[in-house]
Amino acid sequence: MKCGKFITLEGGEGVGKSTNLAFIKTHLEQHSIPVVVTREPGGTYLAEKIRNLLLDNESEKLTETAELLLMFAARSQHIKHVIEPALAAGNWVLCDRFTDASYAYQGGGRSMKASAIEWLEHFVQGALRPDLTLLLDAPVDVGIERARQRGQFDRFEMEQNTFFERVRRAYLLQMELNPERIKLIKANQPLGDVQRSIADALRVFLK
Repeated sequence: MKCGKFITLEGGEGVGKSTNLAFIKTHLEQHSIPVVVTREPGGTYLAEKIRNLLLDNESEKLTETAELLLMFAARSQHIKHVIEPALAAGNWVLCDRFTDASYAYQGGGRSMKASAIEWLEHFVQGALRPDLTLLLDAPVDVGIERARQRGQFDRFEMEQNTFFERVRRAYLLQMELNPERIKLIKANQPLGDVQRSIADALRVFLK
């Protein structure tokens, strides 16, 4: 059986990941491709428990190291119990964030060393990497204004704009370091233009 493709969707707050995740799922299914949609942190029972710890803004303050390790603990469960089995079964996996988010949020936002994240990436993932990453990018003030319209903020969303500026720069750096895998999608365009750009990026995998 042919192994499936692993596609990730990345970006900061308010860039339209949920809307476009649904678009990508529908687009792939229209091409008769079986899709497993999942998210990080999360995706399994235990990983969702870890997600709740990471997003809770009323509990004990997490250290930066604890935050990074919890992200990779959840990722380990997710890879073993969801991503690898789905790919092996021939399904495509569509994931709302993956390790690029650790480089952006913990590396950029928290100013943690990229070398520590890289070590954990190799230790937890082995050779597993996305086949394609779509990076939804928009100016921070645009994304934060959209996020505010959703209501109550989680622990990350409560950060200052300077945090999200560092996150955005780190995402763009990941794109520069991985130009074959990460494709930039300008998320401050009209939705139709955004989704046409996404469909163009997916086309090479649909041949």
